[in-house]
Amino acid sequence: MDKVLSRVSSAAGALAVGAFTVNSCIYNVDGGERAVMFDTLRGGILPDVRNEGTHFMIPVVQKPIIIDVRTKPREIPSVTGTKDLQMVNIKLRVLWRPVIEKLPQLYRELGTDFDERVLPSIGNEVLKSVVAQYNAEELLSKRAEVSNRIKSELIKRGAHFHLTLDDVAITHLTFGREFMRAIESKQVAFQEAERQQYVVQRAEQERIASVTRAEGEAEAATIITKAMEKKGNAIIEVRRIDAAKEIAQKLAKGRNITYLPGGSSGGGDGGSPGLLLSVDK
Repeated sequence: MDKVLSRVSSAAGALAVGAFTVNSCIYNVDGGERAVMFDTLRGGILPDVRNEGTHFMIPVVQKPIIIDVRTKPREIPSVTGTKDLQMVNIKLRVLWRPVIEKLPQLYRELGTDFDERVLPSIGNEVLKSVVAQYNAEELLSKRAEVSNRIKSELIKRGAHFHLTLDDVAITHLTFGREFMRAIESKQVAFQEAERQQYVVQRAEQERIASVTRAEGEAEAATIITKAMEKKGNAIIEVRRIDAAKEIAQKLAKGRNITYLPGGSSGGGDGGSPGLLLSVDK
């Protein structure tokens, strides 16, 4: 019985050692990752890249370095000056990923935190160089052009460090307080100028209307004068009759209207005219 137990324990020990040895000789590379191998016997980082899956290694001699190669976002803030010496706060959103074939060289030169070392520096450099070529108003009116130039320059600079930039976009763009106050003052002045222009145009229209009205009245007076010269006072009598008709129509619609005929003095023709009275009940 003791021999059996001894054999079982020996087998279990050998199995445990074997499992430990096998576990020490393999490693896994998950999805979205790649691995580079550090080999102490062959002089450091090996030139080949391990893909996703399970791989073998020599314990103690070799050490795998796992690197995430998925596309990741990063925001790059910067404060820089424009062509007309205005300070602008600008932020870029960059979608980046490393070039897989260059991972051994990238790790050898920059380590695993290569994004921290590269992206802020090249982002600020490109932002300062591009923004300095535009004045403040152009940054607003030509935002798409500025964004495309920044993207083009960043892609070139990123390729030098073995980084691929899938997208670059301006997400934030603000100016200093002095410039914002200047813009507000300019807008107020523009609105005041438009209001004054409207007032001037309205006054001009009123002047034209007054002149036209005066010309019409003068032309009417001239026509009446010529008519009186040809026909005498007949035109005045016609106007008087028209006025009397209008008054009679208004009085006919009114209530409590009393007519008092005029009297004659001495049977002559100089009798007083009649009176129209409004009698309150």
